[in-house]
Amino acid sequence: MLWNFKPQARAFRYVGHKDVVTSVQFSPLGNLLASASRDRTIRLWIPDKRGKSSEFKAHTAPVRSVDFSSDGQFLATASEDKSIKVWNMHRQRFLYSLYRHTHWVRCAKFSPDGRLIVSCSEDKTIKIWDTSNKQCVNNFSDSLGFANFVDFNPNGTCIASAGSDHTVKIWDIRVNKLLQHYQVHSCGVNCIAFHPLGNYLLTASSDGTIKILDLLEGRLIYTLQGHTGPVFTVSFAKSGELFASGGADAQVLLWRTNFDELNHKDLTKRNLKRLHFDPAPHLFDIYPRAPHCHEGKIETVEINPKLEVMDLQTSTPPVVDILSFDSSLTAETVFRTLPDKGEEICKHFLNPSLMSPGCSPKPLKKRTEDVSDMPSESQRSVPLAVAEALEHIMEQLNVLTQTVSILEQRLTLTEDKLKDCLENQNKLFNVIQQKS
Repeated sequence: MLWNFKPQARAFRYVGHKDVVTSVQFSPLGNLLASASRDRTIRLWIPDKRGKSSEFKAHTAPVRSVDFSSDGQFLATASEDKSIKVWNMHRQRFLYSLYRHTHWVRCAKFSPDGRLIVSCSEDKTIKIWDTSNKQCVNNFSDSLGFANFVDFNPNGTCIASAGSDHTVKIWDIRVNKLLQHYQVHSCGVNCIAFHPLGNYLLTASSDGTIKILDLLEGRLIYTLQGHTGPVFTVSFAKSGELFASGGADAQVLLWRTNFDELNHKDLTKRNLKRLHFDPAPHLFDIYPRAPHCHEGKIETVEINPKLEVMDLQTSTPPVVDILSFDSSLTAETVFRTLPDKGEEICKHFLNPSLMSPGCSPKPLKKRTEDVSDMPSESQRSVPLAVAEALEHIMEQLNVLTQTVSILEQRLTLTEDKLKDCLENQNKLFNVIQQKS
């Protein structure tokens, strides 16, 4: 769902996935919206009233996360098929897969400069990948639990993980060292979000709370109690002034902070400027300790908006259902069609770097708003026989995908049985050694 609060509150519901939607993310310029689903597909949407989307099929199991690179040219997806896949957004095609995890991959994120990818899996490891040689260059393991979510800090020198064992950990990837370890939640941590300045960290947990950590002082400063059940996700606005949270209570809460604001354009410029020039791992990207408004405070502040903040939502906003007529990975790219001039879309939805060469952002003539602007038989550039053959090929590919998925599941069961056998064998060996 895409929420619009101006001039009046309303929501657009994009219908296209056939199962639960597990992850959504805007591209850096806001002209695209990526979504992942348990139906094993990824969709790219143009966030307007026409609901055009492209469907990507390559994973053989549910997809858990999507993430754009900072320049918007690449998309990383993580799946329960134990792989991370990277896609080219300009050509809308699959590039390569990353295989080293031995269990479901829960999350994959690009570094701010796009040269690294961090991923976390239920195999209790966090891996860092080099996008240039497509190799795993670092590995962090945990014996107690697995990470539900992982992300880079804004300057790309550290990673933070949200653990199923109720912990939040921050690692320095330059020296492979655990810097900070927080145990502030009473249930698993589902999501984290860095403030754009990198000084604060939001954590969302199944204990129903959101907590704000001061990373400079290494302590908890706020506990927020607005949701009535598990909190699944949190995300800062680009300026850092606002953040949103979503939970199992079917609520999305919008919060205002008292932190320093940051011009996100400066941050984007800084990330893009260092894309190819300075050597990894950015040893000079350490921010100096900056003064902030929480020095001198020792105790944790607990905030419950149910008691202190008035609900500003006066009525239920109208919801507009937008049905997608989509194109597959092999179909014509959706970027060839620009939004109509009369549609309520910000100008930054048009990303010249993602348009095909033959497409220019000239104003188009106003057309009636209908979603049935598919080409007629006489206007088809592809003959009908070829189109039918392509559809048949797609059906066969779907059958192959399902077959591979079944094989993956059987392989996973076999691996689990082997693990159990090895564990039992080790236990018997230890017992025999103790008796002898």
